[in-house]
Amino acid sequence: MKLLTDIKNIYFLGIGGIGMSALARWFKAQGFHVGGYDKTESDLTKALVAEGLDIHYDDQVGRIPTVFYKKAETLVVLTPAVPKDNIEYKYFESSEYQILKRSQVLGLITESYRTVGIAGTHGKTTTTTLTAHLFKTAGVNVSAFMGGISANYGTNLLIGDKDAPVIVESDEYDRSFLTLRPEVAVVTSTDADHLDIYGDHNAVLESFNMFGNLVSKALITNKGLEVTTNAQKFTYSNKGEGDYFSDNIRIVNGKFVFDFYGKNGLIIKDIALSMPGFHNVENATGAMAAALEFGLNPDTFKSAIESFRGVKRRFEYIVDAGNVVYIDDYAHHPKELEVLLTSAKSLFEGKKVTVIFQPHLFTRTRDFYVDFAKSLDIADEAILLDVYPARELPIEGVNSEMIANEMQNKNVRVLKKEELMPYVQNQLKTDVLITAGAGDIDRFITEIATFLKK
Repeated sequence: MKLLTDIKNIYFLGIGGIGMSALARWFKAQGFHVGGYDKTESDLTKALVAEGLDIHYDDQVGRIPTVFYKKAETLVVLTPAVPKDNIEYKYFESSEYQILKRSQVLGLITESYRTVGIAGTHGKTTTTTLTAHLFKTAGVNVSAFMGGISANYGTNLLIGDKDAPVIVESDEYDRSFLTLRPEVAVVTSTDADHLDIYGDHNAVLESFNMFGNLVSKALITNKGLEVTTNAQKFTYSNKGEGDYFSDNIRIVNGKFVFDFYGKNGLIIKDIALSMPGFHNVENATGAMAAALEFGLNPDTFKSAIESFRGVKRRFEYIVDAGNVVYIDDYAHHPKELEVLLTSAKSLFEGKKVTVIFQPHLFTRTRDFYVDFAKSLDIADEAILLDVYPARELPIEGVNSEMIANEMQNKNVRVLKKEELMPYVQNQLKTDVLITAGAGDIDRFITEIATFLKK
């Protein structure tokens, strides 16, 4: 990349994010000095520090390591989650450092590689990780920027051969994916989301159309989606229809088993997917379609799907103790909650399913509280935590009670975070427990698991 000719140091503002940390790891592997700031320490930032990255958690210019004061040799990478009043950001901006958004840097990296882009308002992380695993199992040593931690590889970044393709999770937030130029792309879904950025659903759809028109060879969309493109267009589904589809889906010994159908009479029978959920059968179908359109031989597809161990916080089994099952999931959109709870009810038929849900963002809660209520009604019991604000300030009148009051199922309660563990330990009675959300609800996982194992 010409941009990096004189750059020796990369400083990340918001380095602990899943996408930012993958970029940080990439540059570290390329020999750059990498460091950065994040608001809170996490397992991911601890892992980065262990890998040799220089990270701190105080928003103070004085905490920036001296090597990054060499302005001509330093690139600053910014995530949209960092507020404009961040002290370090204001320092870099006023000092006229070269500052790029995460999406711009990812776009620059992928300019030099044949790229497969996986986009969608939900389903993209699992589909991206599955696609990368299909390539790796086929003997193609790809690089992959994944929006979650792969259970197979223990990381959100794969660094492959210099001439190998790159698999990229293509994020619609802040229109980030418009920096990419994929050869092959998948669009899993185009539901309304991020309305704090887009304003309305039509603007979301228009952004996906713009992404589709950046694809050079093949765009593969979930059947029923209307996404424009100048490339060849194909469809996929888990409903027995489309250019690529799965059919004969059934649950056998806790696994979702299905048959895959492709073009030119291709059939792969009895694929057993260990990662549960009808939606994950659909994600696997989209991943196989992408691999086929890129030119992979399907001979290893069955073994790849069957050896896929999932993604951290995507229908992740935390406890399976016979008398109780505990699953954790990143679901934070009404549609994601719907497919999560529908799959759980199908997999554990006749069992009581309880969900602990932490809404993420005041704007998303305001825009979708009715839809959240409908999705949560699928569970037998729902526990709502307060809204996780992330980058937002509170909005008057917007809270978790809005969702609870809209629900038909009255077996629902709203708890403060400090009230959750006493409730779990003293009052909770369930067969299947699910924690869901994109905030800090994952900080309860270890404590809940420890209690349930007793």
